[in-house]
Amino acid sequence: MPQPLLQTARLDLVPLADDHLELEVELDSDPEVLRFLWGRPRTREEVERNHHQRLARAGIVDGLGMWVGFLRSVEGPARQRFVGLWMLTPPHGPSQEPVVGEADLGYRVLRRHWRQGYASEGSRELLRHGFEVVGLTRVFAQTMAVNAGSRATMTSIGMQFARGFHEQHDEPVPGSEQGEVEYELRREDWAPRGTAG
Repeated sequence: MPQPLLQTARLDLVPLADDHLELEVELDSDPEVLRFLWGRPRTREEVERNHHQRLARAGIVDGLGMWVGFLRSVEGPARQRFVGLWMLTPPHGPSQEPVVGEADLGYRVLRRHWRQGYASEGSRELLRHGFEVVGLTRVFAQTMAVNAGSRATMTSIGMQFARGFHEQHDEPVPGSEQGEVEYELRREDWAPRGTAG
């Protein structure tokens, strides 16, 4: 199954491709966007390296990968419509054991689109795709314990706190001493939008 185009009420989620590299450079050049990931902007060389790693992850499990989000209602070039990056990939981090049927959910949104519900909206669509199409049994998401915004997004899409843990960081960022958190949603608890109270 190839990684499909996904749509929500406001977003087109397009499978990541080489022609999206400049958008990734724009996203990763904002230190606030990366505040809880690296604590600094990424260099172009780092973004290019990450881009190739992201593309490679899309070939591991059919239907999983990374998507670039665009506003559906805005005409014009991709750069004007660009919202952010979403991922639903096989577990790949230092604290993520590779388990068949599981995937790691992530999102990164341009600052000008913060607090408008896009992270949740795109993530709900990835959950739907993961459970209903790919057949996943569990989706998890991880962030720093101090990242209140990301934790609120995880809660808003129905994920539950699963565990706290600590990782070693090559470049520790403020707050990393408080550790990381993992939230999860299992297929039996998945409720498509509009069916849960």
